[in-house]
Amino acid sequence: MKLTIILGPMKSGKSFDLISFFSPLKYTATKYVLYQPKRNVRDEGIESRSGLTLEAKKIETLEGIADQDFSIIGIDEMHMFEPSEISHIEKALAKGKEIIISGLDMDYKGEMFDTIKRLLELGPTEVRYKRAVCNECKQFSATHTQVYDKGAPITHGMPPVIPDDGTFSYEPVCRLCFARE
Repeated sequence: MKLTIILGPMKSGKSFDLISFFSPLKYTATKYVLYQPKRNVRDEGIESRSGLTLEAKKIETLEGIADQDFSIIGIDEMHMFEPSEISHIEKALAKGKEIIISGLDMDYKGEMFDTIKRLLELGPTEVRYKRAVCNECKQFSATHTQVYDKGAPITHGMPPVIPDDGTFSYEPVCRLCFARE
């Protein structure tokens, strides 16, 4: 069993990392599958901002992933799944599946998503933390995703997961430029 987690803010290369791992597998006999939550309305598959794409199945729940005939499972946008979904990942790991997961680690308030906390409690084999270029100071040190409404940072009053449906804009920012209030 192997669990790899790729975390970081928007535009940090998480999807690129996932695509880089899975793309060569289509030329092998390896049985693999890629999933995304249906809550992800930004794109149809896994899309990197560099232009690379990979097909992924949209699902409501991770229930049943342990019972499918795949040796490697990829999950994108993990933060959009409920914390209770971690039990399905535990079952898949117990059955010897390799799982590679990517997602944001923190919400718009700079707090770690409960789903990601639960995932880290599983004791992953590897955690890759990505950084991005800060939208404000232009340093390669962004660790947060700032959510904006008409140019103003949103700091309270929203659910932890805000779908990227075009209503708000999202930018990577560093700790110093992140607006908490």
